[in-house]
Amino acid sequence: MLYLASAGQILIRFVFGALVAIVVARVLLQLARANFYNPICQFLYKLTNPLLIPLHRLLPNWRNLDLAGVLVAWLLCALESVLLLALAGRAPGLVGLALLALGELVDFVLVFVFAVVLVRAILSFFSVDRANPVVPLLYQLSEPVLRPVRKRLPALGGIDFSPAIAGLALMLARVLVAMPLRDHGLALALAP
Repeated sequence: MLYLASAGQILIRFVFGALVAIVVARVLLQLARANFYNPICQFLYKLTNPLLIPLHRLLPNWRNLDLAGVLVAWLLCALESVLLLALAGRAPGLVGLALLALGELVDFVLVFVFAVVLVRAILSFFSVDRANPVVPLLYQLSEPVLRPVRKRLPALGGIDFSPAIAGLALMLARVLVAMPLRDHGLALALAP
């Protein structure tokens, strides 16, 4: 039975991770004002529009932040947590579940942005085809994170240390913000 529960956890984490990644990518691309005509953006919009367009009527965007997308990503994290806790034979409390899902979403976004910054840093060492639709998106997604670091960092011999400092800040935010939210949410969710 333990093996089936482990397999179930793997499947749940994979499916919900993919779904949350799609919604978070759309939210971040819109927040970064990425090129709407990029084929990857077009794919993400066409994939998520059937769910998000009706929600936009109830929950409009705030500035460039797609609040409907954030809500959907949070609900997906909550549903994932419910399913994982159900596999463990636990029923979560509502307030704890809400906080746990928020912590999971914040953690997911921080890891997602870290991965984007890391891939951009690695690509900077190679000659890449700028016509590839992924490359401009990586630059557009990572620039809002790297630009403030570059402004405060002195020029150091032509080497850009902003990805390293931004990556460090993202990992610190993960440890100091996301993990405490998740841990506190889990404690509340499992409290009798």
